[in-house]
Amino acid sequence: MSPVAVALAAWAVALAIGSPLRAQDAGAAPAPSAPTAPPAPSAPEDDEPRGLRLREPGAFEGWTLFGPLNSRKVHLVDLDGELVHTWETTHRPGGQLMMLENGHLLRGAHKEGVPRFEGGGIGGLIQELGWDGEVLWQYELSNDQRVLHHDFKRLPNGNLLLIAWEAHEPAEAYALGRDAGSVPETGLWPDVLYEVQPTRPQGGEIVWTWRVWDHLVQDRDPAKPNHGTLREQPGRLDINAGRKERPETEEERRQREALEEEMRALGYVGGGEADEPDTPAGTAGDGAAGASPTATAGATQPGGPGPRDGDWLHSNSVDYLPAQDLIVMSTPRLSELWVIDHGTTTAEAATSRGGRRGHGGDLLWRWGNPAVWGQGGEADQRLFAQHDARWLPAPRVGELRLLVFNNGLKRPGGEEYSTVEELVLPFDEERGFLREEGQPFGPSGPAWSYADKGRFYSAFISGAQRLPNGNTLICEGAKGRILEVTADGRIVWDFWNPHGGEAPPSPQGGNAPPKALFRATRIAADHPGVRAKLQP
Repeated sequence: MSPVAVALAAWAVALAIGSPLRAQDAGAAPAPSAPTAPPAPSAPEDDEPRGLRLREPGAFEGWTLFGPLNSRKVHLVDLDGELVHTWETTHRPGGQLMMLENGHLLRGAHKEGVPRFEGGGIGGLIQELGWDGEVLWQYELSNDQRVLHHDFKRLPNGNLLLIAWEAHEPAEAYALGRDAGSVPETGLWPDVLYEVQPTRPQGGEIVWTWRVWDHLVQDRDPAKPNHGTLREQPGRLDINAGRKERPETEEERRQREALEEEMRALGYVGGGEADEPDTPAGTAGDGAAGASPTATAGATQPGGPGPRDGDWLHSNSVDYLPAQDLIVMSTPRLSELWVIDHGTTTAEAATSRGGRRGHGGDLLWRWGNPAVWGQGGEADQRLFAQHDARWLPAPRVGELRLLVFNNGLKRPGGEEYSTVEELVLPFDEERGFLREEGQPFGPSGPAWSYADKGRFYSAFISGAQRLPNGNTLICEGAKGRILEVTADGRIVWDFWNPHGGEAPPSPQGGNAPPKALFRATRIAADHPGVRAKLQP
């Protein structure tokens, strides 16, 4: 069975639980075994026991917030796995959920009927809901040129940092060096970030913008704009990044076509354009039949976007670090994390100069798959279709740390398993992000990681949250499993979502399992808004 076929099976078959999960510090021996839930028999996922499986002392006190992909409901459960509140909504989910200090819910929602474009994680709406589900404020960006998707971040000033797809017509992409035949009729839809200042009672004003399209490089045609050597311009993105380096072999073609048939059977590949789920490069749709076989750096992915797929990068998370005024983005189709400078004007963000760091809107740091910018090869890849990159509090002033859910799709050797990884970035307060000449950015590996090969794996969606007590809450999204682990890998809370599946499948999750979750968030027991609502 092909690696991706194994991934598909993992969505339908729940893996048994029986041995402790492990956490590893860089250079340290695996953590000792710890008690966990009893083994569960292998069975179709819908037949798996659902609800709370384990609660032990040491779990962080509070409530857990989540919204199943195939549902219009959002739920809050306590540590006993019991529902304490449900929001009834009129829209299917569009990604992120956030609890405000006043007890209101901020959520991404999917607006139906986008004229030109559908993709996994599509949203179009940001809504603020009262405790009773009433829509108190709404911002919409969903048209034939721009569509919100996946994630948002609320900034300290109350503004929202949003990810959107932005249309660029085929002729425009080809004029900038994109490979011929590699853009669908609907265009190429790279990502753009908007900072939006909400206006009441609805709407908002865009006060800052950053575009991928302003930071491109190409090594195909000296006569076209932004021509250069990829490895000499790490702050820019190859407009052909993620595409194949060589023609696919007959065996690769056979495997791809067989996989596409499997995906179609699950509802993940349609007959039209851009009709695939929240899946990274190399899955059906991304390396669709007819993709140009021409060469480019970054062939660590088994296939790049094909002619039917304008969702080139599929960025699935964004987070903000106030102290350094930095933004981190996750781009799973390239298996990279990017850091950019928010300390720019919109005009500076469109250039390579100015801003707090002096590089305008160019990438300041990138990590996970250096082959996409001409550094290294398959052995140097560290991320595999990752999700949910978040800044972490650092133990030392000036140190930068990130937490990321590394999905593990298409790891070398065909072994597929997920990890949650903590990274210490190569950063100096005075000099910025450091890199040896001719080398990719560090780190060489995680400072801490969590894995349980054979038992812990989600090929898509998913996320992780570092809790105030040092534990990590993990959402194994495809299964709808939420678990909390200590720093040494001991499970102290294990919950399998029993809710959802009552709404038709949405583009956010394709034909994902009925209990699947995009993410989950632990709300602290002293949260003023929730505590006030739940007090008798």
